[in-house]
Amino acid sequence: MRAMLLDAPRRPLRAAETPTPEPGPGQVLLAVKACGVCRTDLHVFDGELPNPKLPLVLGHEIVGTVARVGAGVDRFTLGQRVGVPWLGWSCGECRYCRAGRENLCDRARFTGYQIDGGYAEYCVADARFAFSVPEGYTDLQAAPLLCAGLIGYRSLVAAGDAQRLGLYGFGAAAHIVAQVAQYQGRRVFAFTRAGDADAQQFARHLGAEWAGASDAPPPEPLDAAIIFAPVGALVPAALRAVAKGGTVVCAGIHLSDIPSFPYDILWGERVVRSVANLTRKDGAEFLALAPRVPVRTETEPYPLERANEALERLRAGKVRGAAVLELTAAARSPLCSP
Repeated sequence: MRAMLLDAPRRPLRAAETPTPEPGPGQVLLAVKACGVCRTDLHVFDGELPNPKLPLVLGHEIVGTVARVGAGVDRFTLGQRVGVPWLGWSCGECRYCRAGRENLCDRARFTGYQIDGGYAEYCVADARFAFSVPEGYTDLQAAPLLCAGLIGYRSLVAAGDAQRLGLYGFGAAAHIVAQVAQYQGRRVFAFTRAGDADAQQFARHLGAEWAGASDAPPPEPLDAAIIFAPVGALVPAALRAVAKGGTVVCAGIHLSDIPSFPYDILWGERVVRSVANLTRKDGAEFLALAPRVPVRTETEPYPLERANEALERLRAGKVRGAAVLELTAAARSPLCSP
């Protein structure tokens, strides 16, 4: 199969022909149709997440069809469309897993990090940690739901019942969360890089009632803020923007150092918290909710061979919505046809 391989951090992905993987017991082999390009992929690429499997196939927003099933799999059938997220496996035995907090499992393994992901024609996934993809979405449109949507949804839940919601960094996750928040009757305020008029216009297009620079104060105090941009300096900025009792949610898996800040912007029972990974419950809830909103994703498609370009456009903040790798059926071997 064709794949784009990461041989070492900060080295461009390498186009390669690799053996098509075989599904083991409890696994499915997917013919990849589309795979989102996520900021977490950049963190792995840049070495900001330690000890990835190398060489590695990045990608954890995977939409594909079942090409083969391993022993014991009865959740999915040949040809069924399936989505694969970041959380690829957890132990099921530790105190976190037993409490339904498998996202915190110390032995968890993640797609496109410790498990080869979707920057390839085929991938193998644990059937227990994969999802049926809702109807009404093309493969390209569905891919961002598998991480930008799921992590955004978990972050929105962590924000509580906030009515005035600030979103710091208006990329793939924020453009989905904004739609869900408004469906729930919340008011959305968008914060972008200074001078990024395109992103601010995009946020207003999606219903944000205000959009401005990330270091600017909102027109009124917020009840909660979600920080999607991996910039630690946004934590004190968001604390200054939320009212007493407000919550600041750090949604990224990696954040630059948070600078010191005066206690008075935390005082008043403000809360700073993080969101780590996702659970299968998040996936079931969000993928049922998305068609009801309905969430509409905006995507920039790229062929598999241009994965490096997609990553660099994401790094530069030039992607409107979500970048997605699209794999055409004509380029695949006949294996994908059950």
